Amino acid sequence: MRGVRWRAMPTLASYLTDPRPAVRLRAVMAAGTTPSVDDLELLVEQCAVEPDLQVREVLTWALVRLPAEVVVPRLVGELERPEPQARSQALHTLSKIRDGSVYPQVAGRLSDVDPGVARTAWRAAVLLAPESAHPELARTLAVQLGQGDPETRLALSRAIAGLGAEVAGPVLAAAAEHRNDAVREHAAETLRLLDDPDAGSALAVARARREVALGRTRAAKG
Repeated sequence: MRGVRWRAMPTLASYLTDPRPAVRLRAVMAAGTTPSVDDLELLVEQCAVEPDLQVREVLTWALVRLPAEVVVPRLVGELERPEPQARSQALHTLSKIRDGSVYPQVAGRLSDVDPGVARTAWRAAVLLAPESAHPELARTLAVQLGQGDPETRLALSRAIAGLGAEVAGPVLAAAAEHRNDAVREHAAETLRLLDDPDAGSALAVARARREVALGRTRAAKG
């Protein structure tokens, strides 16, 4: 009709650039509800830049609903991205797809320079590793005992405990005899978690209290 200006319908790409998280969330939910491989690139790219945690979780859900044979190779490629969030989100999504064939690539991120990426890699590796790789994985993870902040230490404990007592027990028993105090303490915490999976919250609280106490001591000395 003359005089009427035609306006294009909003696309997934335009919705994903909206500054409102609720709009982006609805757009990703719609994409996941009617999954299309045509949306793969947009969804993966959004994973690297999406600031909202809830939207990132729905991005993972939407990607999992696409055919694994096209999603998995694309996510593996993200593990080499310079942006930590891209690597972390790819690891998280791969852990949900549960394709054990990508374990070697996931294991390559166990010592990622970014602590958040490393924590995600630990969780993903425990879920994706074949049973034959569990002993080696336990030894690799145990090397990092005693390092990092409380959140990182608890994440490592949970990952090692996730391998089960038969695999993790001997490794932790050896670490409990380490000459470094921090390693021995962390090994003891992890053994406790291995015996009582519900102890994780208590460990987090106890460690936070120790950190506060140490901070006060340092302040008094300084």
